[in-house]
Amino acid sequence: MQNLRRRKPNEPDRPEHDPKPEEAQEEGKNKGEGSKKTDKVNKWSCINNCCWLIGLICSIWWLLLFLYKAMPSSLPQYVTEAITGPLPDPPGEKLRKEGLKAVHPVIFVPGIVTAGLELWEGKPCADGLFRKRLWGGTFGEVYKRPLCWVEHMSLNNETGLDPVDIRVRSVPGLVAADYFAPGYFVWAVLIANLACIGYEEKNMHMASYDWRLSFQNTEARDRTLSRMKSTIELMVASNGGKKAVIVPHSMGVLYFLHFMKWVEAPAPMGGGGGPNWCAEHIKAVMNIGGPFLGVPKAVPGLLSAEARDIAVARAIAPGVLDNDIFHLQTLQHVMRMTRTWDATMSMIPKGGNAIWGDLNWSPEEGYSASKKKKDENLKENDDVGQENPKRNKAHYGRMISFGKDVAEASQSDIDRIDFRGAVKGSNVANTSCRDVWTEYHDMGVGGVKAVADYKAYTADDVLDLLHFVAPKMMARGDAQFSYGIANDPDDPKYQHYRYWSNPLETKLPDAPEMEIFSLYGVGIPTERAYVYKVTPYADCSIPFQINISANVGEEGSCLRDGVFLVDGDETVPVLSSGYMCAKGWRGKTKYNPSGITTYVREYDHAPPANFLEGRGTQSGAHVDIMGNFALIEDVMRVAAGHTGKDLGGDRVCSDIFKWADKINLKL
Repeated sequence: MQNLRRRKPNEPDRPEHDPKPEEAQEEGKNKGEGSKKTDKVNKWSCINNCCWLIGLICSIWWLLLFLYKAMPSSLPQYVTEAITGPLPDPPGEKLRKEGLKAVHPVIFVPGIVTAGLELWEGKPCADGLFRKRLWGGTFGEVYKRPLCWVEHMSLNNETGLDPVDIRVRSVPGLVAADYFAPGYFVWAVLIANLACIGYEEKNMHMASYDWRLSFQNTEARDRTLSRMKSTIELMVASNGGKKAVIVPHSMGVLYFLHFMKWVEAPAPMGGGGGPNWCAEHIKAVMNIGGPFLGVPKAVPGLLSAEARDIAVARAIAPGVLDNDIFHLQTLQHVMRMTRTWDATMSMIPKGGNAIWGDLNWSPEEGYSASKKKKDENLKENDDVGQENPKRNKAHYGRMISFGKDVAEASQSDIDRIDFRGAVKGSNVANTSCRDVWTEYHDMGVGGVKAVADYKAYTADDVLDLLHFVAPKMMARGDAQFSYGIANDPDDPKYQHYRYWSNPLETKLPDAPEMEIFSLYGVGIPTERAYVYKVTPYADCSIPFQINISANVGEEGSCLRDGVFLVDGDETVPVLSSGYMCAKGWRGKTKYNPSGITTYVREYDHAPPANFLEGRGTQSGAHVDIMGNFALIEDVMRVAAGHTGKDLGGDRVCSDIFKWADKINLKL
């Protein structure tokens, strides 16, 4: 056959279909290149997958955002009504149908954190941010230049005022605190409802201020108290002499308490308005979520820059908030910044052990956290939130305990070594941590050990503890605030401004026709006392930490994630919000000599039934309560001319009157 070739001698047999050596070599080369290409594809497949996943998430996000912006504004309400049935009329619409109209001018006083701050002068790292919000709004600058943002949000650690070449000021107008961030309302819902009965900027004002400063320093630097005085006078005069209704929220409650003393005190310390100024200009003060007696939550904030939620996050991702991740020691920077904010010290618990309890006693002892659940030991109609000593023996008076065993032990079993005057030892942190200075760098191992060895801290002890761990911070605080109890408020020393925001050391104005309301949420477990542990000395971190592993598995227990919980609005315990209006100011007392009428109005928390309801219209949470329809209606009715009696007097869901009676304070 022609296609058969001759075989050379000694040539091995090869099948006819086998490739030639040259072809085999070429094929092998191609296979090698193909293998390399395959390896290359496999090598980059994970990165490609991640990129595709990120791109997909972003695309879906932008698509949903576009659809949300493009859909008719009535669609969410239509869907909600289709699921839950017709929604009730908002308070503004309801009261407008009843014929209520704007009568008294309304002044809003925002609290800590919720009002916007903008930049007027800054360092080179803040170029392009002139009059842009550093607080409130989108918070975009936090992500772009975090250390620059921390520097500009901090105050001078010695004076509590502006650092050199930095000026951050409060945003003026209603927009200062209507929304904290896009879509997250604070005052916006109340403002919108008041507008339904005729309110606008001529008879409605947001008295914004720089909430970082001590109350008296807002006047020294910005003349904020003087501007509030002038605004109230102008609005009363331009509204036919109708007295103003003041609506403070959160720390704004303490700020306005300070204002009422300042405005009547003689210059230069006060505003020089005279002893009748409040009686002539104020109809009612409707305090929302007021921390009259402080909040225990302020203590861990100053001690370890955390609360329960931060402590949980700190434990879930150990080291991320403590150590030098991407050169950002998060908690140290937060502590360095917040310890320059003097206003945070206004929230330290007031009244000491007489109010908050000691190692063995507290007004709320016996409270059960499972308020909504039935207990076989209680009668059918009893509120499970009432005292039930059989189920719970929480020592709330031990505001700080080092170890769960200490928190639960009897007083006789606690062997405490006094930390006051202890010699502070060698530095806790190594030198690489010195770029984020906190006062813990000067305390040392000896100081940390002394704090832990004291084991249990009551409200009286907490003040000494803060003086020990942060003496420079507390030196500023002592010049601006006081936390005691005045046996005789007429003593001349209490005329100093440092006492004016403490209701237990100052008197209400002589204004018997004025009314004071305490409006706050209940039914939410609220932080009251803490179980702590010491972190390893070698770490570049804050040496104390809430021990979230401290839990009690029993149903109804008040100890969760290292925190003892009690009734409140998630931030302020009932005791702080309600005591003064329930007892301290009730009738003629040494703190209320003119007998101003006081009312307690509580709003039992009911979470939204579904996500379409947003933050809910019956919420009792500290900020979300600003959208509570019942609270908004109460404020609007008083603004329209009603009195506390017209509202029905007290509205109480908690044990505030029972707890107040347990406090043995001579009134």
